[in-house]
Amino acid sequence: MVGFVSTFLGDCRFINHPHSLRRLFHYKPGNKHVSMQCSRTFSGLTDLLFNRRNVDELPNTNRKRLRPGQISPPRPVPEQIQRPPYVKSRKPPGIGSGSEVHDKKGIEKMRASGRLAAQVLQYAGTLVKPGIMTDEIDQAVHQMIIDNGAYPSPLGYGGFPKSVCTSINECICHGIPDSRPLEDGDIINIDVTVYLNGYHGDTSAMFFAGTVDEEAKNLVQVTKECLDKAISICAPGVEFNKIGKTIHDLADKHRYGVVQQFVGHGVGRAFHSDPVILHYRNNDRGRMMLNQTFTIEPMLTIGSIDGVIWDDDWTVVTDDGSLSAQFEHTILITADGAEILTQC
Repeated sequence: MVGFVSTFLGDCRFINHPHSLRRLFHYKPGNKHVSMQCSRTFSGLTDLLFNRRNVDELPNTNRKRLRPGQISPPRPVPEQIQRPPYVKSRKPPGIGSGSEVHDKKGIEKMRASGRLAAQVLQYAGTLVKPGIMTDEIDQAVHQMIIDNGAYPSPLGYGGFPKSVCTSINECICHGIPDSRPLEDGDIINIDVTVYLNGYHGDTSAMFFAGTVDEEAKNLVQVTKECLDKAISICAPGVEFNKIGKTIHDLADKHRYGVVQQFVGHGVGRAFHSDPVILHYRNNDRGRMMLNQTFTIEPMLTIGSIDGVIWDDDWTVVTDDGSLSAQFEHTILITADGAEILTQC
């Protein structure tokens, strides 16, 4: 999960509210670490953008701005299923100290959690069609995860109320499943993370609802290419900044923006840990280690890379309403490169 779960909310240019309602991971470019910040954003700006007349109008497109629907109660998880520590403590989670580097047993557990996450994501994708509510996708994802003896990692993470993230059209990340039906032409990112036998597997992908226009298809295709190309350069000793350069160079070639406020992260026994993976050009000098696991999860936009957070304190949308796309894998650094753990 980006930020909340696969990415971390940070340094959006509009995020400057002095009062805090909820803890979010906060990343400032130039800082070495992700830190926890209490942040509440845009009740006034959100009202301006989403709750006044003409809010649905977007220039040069028939698509309307995304609007929030009704959110159903969190779904129950059987008591016998192991929960991540942040659920039991009911405290805002912090970032895990140290990198996720595993022994042989840990690697096998990471493969198992990654495989399940990939299978759940693949199943969720088959449900995408005009008319289905994202809450129905959440219900199906939740049931499949618990049927496999795992816990849906987003559920209860820092107060997140659902078991999966569903981010539609201009939603950059952390969309909360709700009563809004998908419409013909929508694109949607589904972000799945499972906690199985003490290890998290984290992945996301884009899906099409009905007939999608070429502009959206191209954005999705290039975003997937950015992830694939970034993974291809990973190996022991490679500097993490090569990931950002690889993604940014390809995005620039196609004139897409690269979102900087959300990052990839170490993942394993902790949902989020070191290292912080920046998807844009940067000077991070850290290097990849053998048997290390982390996510890469680039978010590209057609227009603005700046985000506005809704009053639900999670959903982040592009401030100009332009489309956004994201793909994510959890990878393992091996002796000869990188193994994608979150694929079927």
